[in-house]
Amino acid sequence: MLCYAEPRAMKMLRFRSPSVSSLAQEVQCTVRLLDDSEISCSIQRDTKGQFLLDHVCNHYSLLEKDYFGIRYVDPEKQRHWLDPSKPVVKQMKCQQPYTMCFRVKFYPQEPIKIKEELTRYLLYLQLKRDLYHGRLLCPFADAAYLGACIVQAELGDYDPEEHPADYISDFKLFPKQSLKLESKIMEIHRNELRGQCPALAELSLLQRAHTLDTYGVDPHPCKDFTGSTAFLGFTARGFVVFQGNKRIHLLKWADVSKFKFEGKTFYVIGVQREKKLVLTFHTSTPASCKHLWKCAVENQAFYKCAKSSQIKTVSSSSIIFKGSRFRYSGRVAKEVIEASSKIQRDPPVVHRSQFGHCKSFTSLSHKQLIMNMEPLLPALSSSRENRDSSKNNGLSALKDSVHLSPLKPSVTSEEVEVRDNHVQERREDEAVKRMRADEERREIPADHEDEACAALPISDTAYSPCASVVPTPVEESQGGVDLLFQSPARLLKELHADPEMQLELQAEREREVAREAFRQSLYLPSSGRQQMQACLLSAARLVVMATGLLVILLPLLLVLLESDLDISFLHDIRQTPEFEEFHYEYYCPLRRWFLCKLELMTEQLWGD
Repeated sequence: MLCYAEPRAMKMLRFRSPSVSSLAQEVQCTVRLLDDSEISCSIQRDTKGQFLLDHVCNHYSLLEKDYFGIRYVDPEKQRHWLDPSKPVVKQMKCQQPYTMCFRVKFYPQEPIKIKEELTRYLLYLQLKRDLYHGRLLCPFADAAYLGACIVQAELGDYDPEEHPADYISDFKLFPKQSLKLESKIMEIHRNELRGQCPALAELSLLQRAHTLDTYGVDPHPCKDFTGSTAFLGFTARGFVVFQGNKRIHLLKWADVSKFKFEGKTFYVIGVQREKKLVLTFHTSTPASCKHLWKCAVENQAFYKCAKSSQIKTVSSSSIIFKGSRFRYSGRVAKEVIEASSKIQRDPPVVHRSQFGHCKSFTSLSHKQLIMNMEPLLPALSSSRENRDSSKNNGLSALKDSVHLSPLKPSVTSEEVEVRDNHVQERREDEAVKRMRADEERREIPADHEDEACAALPISDTAYSPCASVVPTPVEESQGGVDLLFQSPARLLKELHADPEMQLELQAEREREVAREAFRQSLYLPSSGRQQMQACLLSAARLVVMATGLLVILLPLLLVLLESDLDISFLHDIRQTPEFEEFHYEYYCPLRRWFLCKLELMTEQLWGD
């Protein structure tokens, strides 16, 4: 099997950090790759996460590394992304040796813009994992096409002499495969995908997968204000919420104002139809809520900002000196695409895992995988024409960059000429289709874009990925997913009808009104009388502050001067005539009077 795998007994690599004091202490790390192989290394205690990420990328010879990250799980089973700017040891709370996973962190919005085949292959491996674990939920037709793409990439063209009647059953592609689904996969594999090399089949999968509503969703389970289970996610389009078998919310990045959290409560503040929108969700633990907030901040910065210089440090709360502060430190999506277009090197050799790797998924069959893949109707937001055009666009672009060698070497010159003519005609037809699709997309009214944000079915089954792979732990009380299908208008109406939410919104409005009034009083005074009142108020505050300081500092200075502290500046003050006059004429009589009164009070108390 040819793949990027290294044996466990490999020679350990060491990262030397500048700190001399920490050279004697080394930490063993194991990173699991996307094909379930592992690489091991030895790092110093002050080695930062970026060194470990660079090590894995160098192992692959990967340049488009901004889409990827390293993930780990703490002892409380809470998943985290390794921060590249912080030391690895300070982030890992578990015992050594450390075990982490190399995964896709930011999914490209348009996979066709990925420059190198190696990057597309790694994204293909991630999407294959998403399909198997139920994160990439899709209707029956799309599931069959994606499964056929995987079979074509792993096996090549269908050959009745080599492939038995039930050869699809050897592939564990979905949590629950029905015979009808396997039959449809075989039909597409035999007819539609014949002749595609592995790189082309993988791109076909990417082009279809990126049109799905669950593409790039790393589900975060939580409760909404009604107590129903929902899954939150972040995609290239924006913030999404899945409940039951529907996407009930899609808030685009342009409409998202801020994310914040307090304890176990996560807030999404944005604008919908020119009105302020506040969505509230409750997680199972404060740690999961903080992880959700960090993921929201990172995805918003990566997909929304045009330059990394525009990224600002954000706070989890609007209250001063309270909450967490965090800043995404990587490059944004537009910068990554620009950097990819400037790559000038010979494409690295991609060592793909063979068919045997697919059987490795059978070791996970004991987990509770709860995605029912019964026949479904394709009910996605994008039309069939748009999918075909995007698929043709991707395939034609890959044909220009990938050498499509025939599977059987015995090909005559006449067959090559006929094939080249056929390919040229197909490219021309695809170009015409792309032009028509572009014209149709330009003619789509703006109302359709708003409809895409409404409640949309993603399948006939509830979105409920495997509990062992979701980024935050699910409480036992959550159970299954409540099939509460509501439209956004009804959900928003009930949200504002909630008494607690109504009080919170009212308090938020009052704070905004107070802040606006304060700004107007500072910068736009309406009359001279208001200016005079503001000046008098400032002067009164200054007098009060000065008086308070005198009341506190003068007694303190007096105690220091009358004490026995042998300090130079205090000794100099004691030698001045003014202090001696104050000491003998005021301080000593006042002290004798105070002691006398204290003695009298003591005698009265003892006498009684």
